Amino acid sequence: MDEYIVSARKYRPDTFEMVVGQDAITQTLKNSIKNNQLGQAYLFCGPRGVGKTTCARIFAKTINCSNPTPDHEPCNECESCRAFIESRSFNIHELDAASNNSVEDIRALIDQVRIPPQLGSYSVYIIDEVHMLSQAAFNAFLKTLEEPPKHAIFILATTEKHKILPTILSRCQIFDFNRISVEDIRKQLEYVAKQEGIEAEQDALHVIAQKADGAMRDALSIFDQIVSFCGRNITYQDTIKNLNVLDYEVYFKITDALLASNYAEALNIFDDVLKKGFEGGYFINGLASHYRDLLVCKDPNTINLIEVGDKTKEKYLQFAQKCSVPFLFNAIQIANSCDMSYRTSQNKRLLVELSLLKICNISSSVFALPQQQAPKTPVAQPQPQPVVSKPVVTEQKPASAPVSPKPVQPEQPKPQPTNEPQNDGTKAGLLNKIVGLGGTPTASNVEKNTQVATSAAKWGNKEFTSSDVTEAWLAFVAEKCPAGTRWNSYFRNHIPEVDESGAYVLKVEDSAMQIRLVERKEVILNFVRTKLDNGSFNFNFVVDENLVEKNTEVAKTTSERLDELKKNNPEVAGMLSDGDFTQV
Repeated sequence: MDEYIVSARKYRPDTFEMVVGQDAITQTLKNSIKNNQLGQAYLFCGPRGVGKTTCARIFAKTINCSNPTPDHEPCNECESCRAFIESRSFNIHELDAASNNSVEDIRALIDQVRIPPQLGSYSVYIIDEVHMLSQAAFNAFLKTLEEPPKHAIFILATTEKHKILPTILSRCQIFDFNRISVEDIRKQLEYVAKQEGIEAEQDALHVIAQKADGAMRDALSIFDQIVSFCGRNITYQDTIKNLNVLDYEVYFKITDALLASNYAEALNIFDDVLKKGFEGGYFINGLASHYRDLLVCKDPNTINLIEVGDKTKEKYLQFAQKCSVPFLFNAIQIANSCDMSYRTSQNKRLLVELSLLKICNISSSVFALPQQQAPKTPVAQPQPQPVVSKPVVTEQKPASAPVSPKPVQPEQPKPQPTNEPQNDGTKAGLLNKIVGLGGTPTASNVEKNTQVATSAAKWGNKEFTSSDVTEAWLAFVAEKCPAGTRWNSYFRNHIPEVDESGAYVLKVEDSAMQIRLVERKEVILNFVRTKLDNGSFNFNFVVDENLVEKNTEVAKTTSERLDELKKNNPEVAGMLSDGDFTQV
């Protein structure tokens, strides 16, 4: 039986062209060889398994090659190249700094550097894990590293550059190796499988590439492991079973349950995951990544950010249509918060289950709104509007129609929600919809409207006109807003008016002020109802951007006007004192 060689060794690159995912570095090294601009020391740093030592060996072999190719690659045929391939070259020396990290080891290396090469032009010294050298060894190495003999070149390799002394870094050309992308690893695995005559599914190779975490050596080791388990046919199911990876179907299934607000099904799925031996932290981390992938699939411009096979990507694209962006965004936040708190939690299972229940609550609130909108939006309101819109302030009973309530009819509170502004697609209309001023009713607004309807019995059903509303409004300002304050000035210049539909509206400058006033609406409304002796009176807020310039000066308080007067007239500052005015 032939000797078995693992794929990581068998398919280790022996030319710059075969190096995966480090094009910028390999091109720089080839150009330095082409232009005969070789440095005396190089530092290759980066994560494990990305090609640091491999590039060092190829570089050392190329600069000693007798017949390099036109593309400045080693020929692999000359005596120097064959000696390197057969591990009998005296020009290339590899030193493991993890086991040779003392001053004596560096002294022996310095003595060896003095000997010129017997074959080739350069003696190359490759020192792996150079960060393991002691500080005394580093200091002993400094002078030789800075001014070595002409035939000596040092290539240092490390995964922890921050542990190397700055004096060493300053004497080296530093090359930072990147993690290899999932797609590049998948292509290399596909090439290896083809060379070995192995059938492999694309999704299976994607799982191996993701599991490797950017390291080509790890990917080839995992590939050998899967081949030992599956044989000559690598399938997706066998791969996730051997690697103990949660299937995408688990996340799709639990997302279906969460979208349907079926918390019982979601908890059962999570229980099955735990029974298979997976940790709750691993599950919730995968769930957050799953929602992230669904979110990037919502926009065609970000589809390329998802690193899965073609078949799985198609499923993500189809499933993403079921989920809204707010649901995915909030679900990612909840899952990420759970992942951050998982290690310190005393009851880890309860923490994950609570997060699933929170996501269930998000899905119910997001997807229940369109269903509640239809029954809650009354159509009866436009019927009284045509008759109501013409008269505004008259003493006769037909003229009192513009006033929102009709005190005689017991069904008076029903048209009240329909007098609120609808979502017309504008920014203001959308805000009205969000804060519950109109359009789609939320649960809290339904409860408030019910309270308003039941509390109407506290007041009478006295008829009123717009002048009565203005008088009641100014009475509220006089009693509740002290003179000289910002609200006193604001409310005196913002009084509810009757719009074309006969409803009372209060025009505000922007959405921020609208939200602030919504919080104070109940206090104002109760006061005005008491003054009018009518429990059915109501008004709504409407954003009117034309008021911004008009009310810039009006909204100033007395103290602000005084400060402006002092600033423009310095002689007044000595005649007036701030204590004579009440500041907000």
